[in-house]
Amino acid sequence: MTTQHQTITTATPSKKSGGCGCTSTSEPAVSESLKARIENHPCYSESAHHHYARMHVAVVPACNIQCNFCNRKYDCANESRPGVVSELLTPEEAAHKALVVAGKIPQMSVLGIAGPGDPLANPEKTFRTFELVAKQAPDIKLCLSTNGLMLPDYVDRIKALNVDHVTITINMVDPAIGEKIYPWVHYRRKRYRGIEGVKILHQRQMEGLEALRDADILCKVNSVLIPGINDEHMPEVNQAVRDRGAFLHNIMPLISKPEHGTYFGLNGQRGPTPKELKTVQDKCAGHMKIMRHCRQCRADAVGLLGEDRSAEFTKEKFMEMPVDYSAEKRQAVRSDIQQTEAAIAQKREAAAKKTAASPEAQSSTESPSVLVAVATKGGGLVNQHFGHAKEFMIYEVNGADVKFVGHRKVADYCQGGYGEAASLAGIIDTISDCKAVLAAKVGPCPQKELQKAGLFVVEAYDVIEAVAREFYTEHVLKTVYI
Repeated sequence: MTTQHQTITTATPSKKSGGCGCTSTSEPAVSESLKARIENHPCYSESAHHHYARMHVAVVPACNIQCNFCNRKYDCANESRPGVVSELLTPEEAAHKALVVAGKIPQMSVLGIAGPGDPLANPEKTFRTFELVAKQAPDIKLCLSTNGLMLPDYVDRIKALNVDHVTITINMVDPAIGEKIYPWVHYRRKRYRGIEGVKILHQRQMEGLEALRDADILCKVNSVLIPGINDEHMPEVNQAVRDRGAFLHNIMPLISKPEHGTYFGLNGQRGPTPKELKTVQDKCAGHMKIMRHCRQCRADAVGLLGEDRSAEFTKEKFMEMPVDYSAEKRQAVRSDIQQTEAAIAQKREAAAKKTAASPEAQSSTESPSVLVAVATKGGGLVNQHFGHAKEFMIYEVNGADVKFVGHRKVADYCQGGYGEAASLAGIIDTISDCKAVLAAKVGPCPQKELQKAGLFVVEAYDVIEAVAREFYTEHVLKTVYI
């Protein structure tokens, strides 16, 4: 029998519940036509986010509502948070930046406008940017993120510009709850405070959702989970948005720190724990797709989700860079990605068949679910050194499925060639509910501490699902693990 604290090295790298307390709920199937619309959009497709990059351009300074979790004046180059930008651009500058980035990062497939204000509170800047990019780089998908207040007025124009993806932030459908989130709403040249403004916002959001559905524009709904305010209310929000045609629901944690200068930050409102977030996401799963790979990006983010290369493309830098946009080169990169995805899909399928065929799986009446933490640089692979990880992707594994359920940011363990005990303790605490760590390599010191904390250490370089299934078969199904 294998002991729990053994290091494993590989040469090639429905609803169930288990002792870890995790619950996996299957989600509705996606039609082939819908898959084609989202296949290279990293925000709308969990699979695409391993391979495709996005960029946000900050062209919209003004906002027409106030949220108690937002302060657009605060900026830190290392801060990854919606609304944060380092510099504003004109539409012309934004279009130039898009072409530069599309040449430098040919897997960049999406250009979005998400701040620092609201795109539809600044419609001319938003639509001018889209017009310029669509004319010069028609292979780049266009999307925008809005609070929805002015959305009903602009759906026709959004459709005319072939903007196929729109995100609305909807945090409530009960104005009494919304009053705790939104102090005021500015609508039709008048500022409405308290519940009067919230009722207007709610009505307009619902109208906008229905208008997007009728126009056949894909809609993702973002909801900020605020413990003690809208956490119990979130299933009601979920039902309301899916009844009105939303495709994807992204329930994301409140980011709340005093240094941000927000009302919630200054008044001690905490964000949810990873377990609280997952519990609410699971409650809403099963009826519509739930997004779990969101990174709550800056309004000027560039690169893969979980990666921000915006510092490489400041205005001072990108305005001096020549445009090297090539549709042919970008299509070649896309073809390579598709081949990679097909190879990964084959490995996933083979691993699933191997698990299902194992004597342990066939003799087990119930396969428990466990969580594993994965160190990855992207590509759908276990391919990162434990000490270099700035986040771990969390997967839920049982006899039937390997499902991505979230990511957790951590402090670097390796800093200038040495590891700090405090950082390691924080990492272990962050992933303490997991049963294993999957990484390309784990040093002797962290390996010892991880094992002491009760986590298996799996060193591998292979498809995430294949490594996770091998661990599950060998150390969950074959042993009394939980």
